[in-house]
Amino acid sequence: MKRSIAIIACCLPLLSWAVGKTSKKAWKSFSGDKHIEYRVDSLLRLMTLEEKIGQMTQFSCNWGITGPIMPDDFEPYLKKGLVGSVFNASTVEGIRNLQKMAIESSRLHIPVLFGLDVIHGYRTIFPMPLAESCSWDLDLMKRTAAIAAREAASDGIHWTFAPMVDIARDARWGRVMEGAGEDVYLGSVIAKARVEGFQGGTDWRALQSPFTVMACCKHFAAYGAAEAGRDYNSAELSEHTLRNFYLPPYEAAKEAGVATYMASFNEIGGVPSTASKFLMTDILRKEWDFKGFVVTDYTGINELVPHGVAANEKQAGELALNAGIDMDMTGAVFVKHMKQSVAEGKVSVATIDQAVRRILEMKFILGLFDDPFKYLDEARAKANLLQPEYMKVAREASAKSIVLLKNNGVFPIEKKRALTVAVVGPFAQDRMNLNGEWAGLGDRKMSVPLYEALVEKYAGSQVKVVYAEGCGIEQRDAAKLAEAVQTAQKADVVIAAVGEDFNWSGEAACRTDIQLPAVQRELLQALKATGKPVGMILFSGRPLDLSWEDTAIDGIMQAWYLGTQSGNGIADVVAGDYNPSGRLVMSFPRNVGQLPLYYNHKNTGRPLNEMGPKADYKSSYLDVDNTPLYPFGYGLSYTDFTVTNLRLDRSVFSKGETLVVTADVKNTGAREGESVVQLYVRDLVGSVTRPVKELKGFSKIALKGGETQQVTFKLTADDLAFYGLDMKKKAEPGDFTLWVGLSSDDTTNRASFSLK
Repeated sequence: MKRSIAIIACCLPLLSWAVGKTSKKAWKSFSGDKHIEYRVDSLLRLMTLEEKIGQMTQFSCNWGITGPIMPDDFEPYLKKGLVGSVFNASTVEGIRNLQKMAIESSRLHIPVLFGLDVIHGYRTIFPMPLAESCSWDLDLMKRTAAIAAREAASDGIHWTFAPMVDIARDARWGRVMEGAGEDVYLGSVIAKARVEGFQGGTDWRALQSPFTVMACCKHFAAYGAAEAGRDYNSAELSEHTLRNFYLPPYEAAKEAGVATYMASFNEIGGVPSTASKFLMTDILRKEWDFKGFVVTDYTGINELVPHGVAANEKQAGELALNAGIDMDMTGAVFVKHMKQSVAEGKVSVATIDQAVRRILEMKFILGLFDDPFKYLDEARAKANLLQPEYMKVAREASAKSIVLLKNNGVFPIEKKRALTVAVVGPFAQDRMNLNGEWAGLGDRKMSVPLYEALVEKYAGSQVKVVYAEGCGIEQRDAAKLAEAVQTAQKADVVIAAVGEDFNWSGEAACRTDIQLPAVQRELLQALKATGKPVGMILFSGRPLDLSWEDTAIDGIMQAWYLGTQSGNGIADVVAGDYNPSGRLVMSFPRNVGQLPLYYNHKNTGRPLNEMGPKADYKSSYLDVDNTPLYPFGYGLSYTDFTVTNLRLDRSVFSKGETLVVTADVKNTGAREGESVVQLYVRDLVGSVTRPVKELKGFSKIALKGGETQQVTFKLTADDLAFYGLDMKKKAEPGDFTLWVGLSSDDTTNRASFSLK
């Protein structure tokens, strides 16, 4: 069978002269490789219309990981060569069997593309993306994506539906856990890092490696702007807001060479993204010159009917294809209705041919035509799954993703101290929640729990670790609560492991109450009443309302869901073996009524002076401050840092020139640590209103106790560009304020400059 496929692939150019022509309307290939283009066109000439439409169809097999489990009715399509891609299949044996079925039974023996949601790990699970983004470590994010790709590719996966680059400003939305937070600049550089990690770099040839997978930038576009933080909801925003705040990370993924995009579920301006020619063709294809292919989200075409823009699924398919969609994820709309749409003149063969070319090209790039079974080898898979070096990286990523929010001397608990530590709470011995949502094929039973890791960490030291559960995530038990209080009373310090069930975040997991469950707050209150120092370790998939905890608890460590090595990473930070360096990428609200909440907001005509007293008739609340509880960019360390001596090499610069900004950063404590030094800019006057502050650069540096280091940032006119009144992106001349600090609310070190 392998030999026959190779013969067909090699002979395609020779066969092309004998068959009818296909439309070739300005095809822009992803690779730019003429040999691949010729092979694609040659194969396309051999295909019937039905076979072409089949290539535009993706089915989910019945080993479903995400979404409803599909029945086996896709098998007849597979055998007829009417399936371009399958997702939710896994393991070498499973994928080999499906690929064999597709190739041996179909007329043209076209191999299938296998995809899976490899979001933050395949078998080795890394911190959820929001958590890992808090590391502000781009190299780390690239490495974890590369390991995830290596594991997935070794099992036969070709394509991951990641990274999610949606800007998220509302913690009620469950999918905040899957992205990089609220900032445009940071979200853009993280998007690039993750694409490069999955795909092996920015060059398409890296996809020919046996250990890379195609990335899929999602969800295009502005899915994170869902009204009321409710999944699948409308995103009501202006084109200025869309272009200046939401689109840049998607464009950054394109610049990094991303192979595919996924359309979002939401609508913008009355048009669902799956039917939006403005998004899929005008912006993605024409403005950005994207040459890969676009897939819908799960049943996205079918959903155009309840959206109310299509009377039936046939019309929905026509809208989607004509808008610029290339592949239908699981909805079977194309494969069931597109032939009729062509016959009626509602869709052109030229449009279909363009979509099919894009899909076939990726299969040629991946080498599937040369040997679709080449890398399907169990021994190879075993040698590249759950390796010790992956665990080492996972542990490093876990420690670097933790954000220390408050610390009145509770942390670190060093081994040299002779004391008893009571570890209390529903997450102390929990394994099942640690991988969080979208955890690939990770074995939740493998994940290291906190209590187990702390016992191992302090073995042989003067620190004694004891345990009591106290309560369940939502279940109250008077006897367990009493036991926890007694355990705490006998200890010197208490660690309370609390948080959300992992199912409370992720897709379709939105909440209007983002406080800790009442039973866990009752536990915290009881522990606090013992008079012992209480340090809280918080497991969650989103920022929570911690207003009470911030006033009552001595130390708060945001641990998120950190994956396979969760407990070990946390233990490294608790013991002080790793000095916490995480910084928030989403603002924490004082209560849910502040949401959506983000640092780079616009001013109003009646702005409140945040540093001054309350004033009537200003843009403010009667019952709470405008400011977040913990701002974007915030995070504590076991040492202290200061920024001084801010300098600009000039006060005025022009397009084509570079403004060089320097500052001195000092570790004023005795312990070595890392700090994230952040550069913010404000454009004081624009043709349209501008944010009060925008991140334009950062530098994560490690300093020994007492050490000082100079950091340097460079700004050009391009860094100051935005879409103005004329909807063209450019920098406008004028005056600017600049800050270099340790969080978005650190405004001590400021300077002014002008752009000619």
